[in-house]
Amino acid sequence: MRLNIVPASQGIQWMKQGIATFRKKPLAMLGLFFIFLTVVNLLSLIPWLGIALALAMLPAATLGFMTAAREVAQGNYPMPTVLLTAFRAGQQRVHAIAVLGMLYAVLFGLSMAVTQWVDGGQFVRIYLLGESITPEALRELMSKGDFQMAAMLAGTLNVVIAMLFWHAPALVHWHGVSPVKSLFFSIVACVRNFPAFFVYLMAWIGLTMLVALGASLLFTAAAGPVIGSVLMQLTLMVITAMFFTSQYFSYLDCFVEARESGIEV
Repeated sequence: MRLNIVPASQGIQWMKQGIATFRKKPLAMLGLFFIFLTVVNLLSLIPWLGIALALAMLPAATLGFMTAAREVAQGNYPMPTVLLTAFRAGQQRVHAIAVLGMLYAVLFGLSMAVTQWVDGGQFVRIYLLGESITPEALRELMSKGDFQMAAMLAGTLNVVIAMLFWHAPALVHWHGVSPVKSLFFSIVACVRNFPAFFVYLMAWIGLTMLVALGASLLFTAAAGPVIGSVLMQLTLMVITAMFFTSQYFSYLDCFVEARESGIEV
């Protein structure tokens, strides 16, 4: 795979392209995101195994969203079946995506295991298992050094894992790259284009914080705290769906073969 080095400003363009593409078919893209959330929530009902299965399906879901973004950018309507793109290719491609899913679940599990060694599992119980905790207890917990260290360590490891898998599903599916090589190419592309990805990430964080603050005040004042909270959650889902939509454009710009293979927009 031949790598493109893009300017830092391209990170803003990826965000703009993702938002513009989402706006072309907002209900379709949001519907895909709801389907994904529903499947994850259903899997989470299965103790332990459900979490592993939900993690393992993330590379396939990433490819599905990237395929949907490509379809919309080309003027087509993304049907729900795009989420199954990874499983509608040949046996070799399906196997490769399955290997990526297994690797993702294992690496994420190892990252959580490391945090358990740091704080005895408090971070995992809250972050991954959704253990109920009062706001007062959470504030007290967050003031502890070992919990802070576990949270920082988890965040760092998850960023590295995200870089490994950011482009990997597309490279495996559209270019026939082996799973291990796809992880290598993905993280190299992210590191070499770090300025663009940093701007991209900061832009999304800034937009999310700005919209969240404005929407929270507006919805609470106009509809009350209960309905306002529901509308706020919906707004955050829209932003998240836009973010997933924009991922395709970063892949398109990072690799020469992505443009040359006929899947460009």
